[in-house]
Amino acid sequence: MQRFLWRHLLVCFTAFFLAGSIWAMLPSPALAYNNPDLLPDTPTPVIDLAKSLTEIQEQRLAKDLEQFEAETGWKLRVLTQYDRTPGKAVKNFWGLNDKSVLLVADARGGNILNFNVGDAVYQLLPRTFWIELQTRYGNLYFVRDEGEDQSILQSLESIKTCLRQGGCRVVPGLPREQWILTLITSVVGGIVCGFAAQPRRQGQIFAWQWALIFSPLWGILFIAFGIGPVVTRTSEWLPLVRNIAGFLIGALVAYLSPIFSRSSASET
Repeated sequence: MQRFLWRHLLVCFTAFFLAGSIWAMLPSPALAYNNPDLLPDTPTPVIDLAKSLTEIQEQRLAKDLEQFEAETGWKLRVLTQYDRTPGKAVKNFWGLNDKSVLLVADARGGNILNFNVGDAVYQLLPRTFWIELQTRYGNLYFVRDEGEDQSILQSLESIKTCLRQGGCRVVPGLPREQWILTLITSVVGGIVCGFAAQPRRQGQIFAWQWALIFSPLWGILFIAFGIGPVVTRTSEWLPLVRNIAGFLIGALVAYLSPIFSRSSASET
């Protein structure tokens, strides 16, 4: 019985010793997160721990953000991180307030951009603006093609542009992928309108009643999804003209499709 107790105590002591050894070898996560020691000694609006920017880019960006704050009063700050971050210590370091925007770039997630926005900024730039900004410049495809530096710099340019002009409902600029989507919806809206306007009785040229009935459908496709995103994001007239032309061509092709069908049948 006594031998059994000694053996049991020896096994427990060995298990505790091994567990303590493994715990001692593991890196301490407390040193990797919320570490104010990672903050620089001198004031700067940019802390690039992940080295997403070159030294020249970081210097130019810091100077630009300081000048922007002096001109407008809006405080823009940038923190890039990967496995180390000062955490909440940046709030006191930068004195973040209601007129501040903190951009955090972290490549460990699916989207590298995150924003900490003051209440006064939300009055000019709503939550939908930040969601669109994050999805446009922080997605993996944009970062892969343009780089992390352009993701940070271009998103900051959009923020500065909107703050200077007194606010934005959407992110300025019309990416090619988004314009192609608006062109497709414009053409589809034209096709719906053209089919609806086909004459349905003898002597009728344009079935305006049916076109009016289907107007909510083709109107949403053309106006809301085809024209709206263009006029709200850019002042260029070329994308607008192309979308209008796409709508008209789609409507004309759909309207004349019975004539083409009758011509093919008669030739057969």
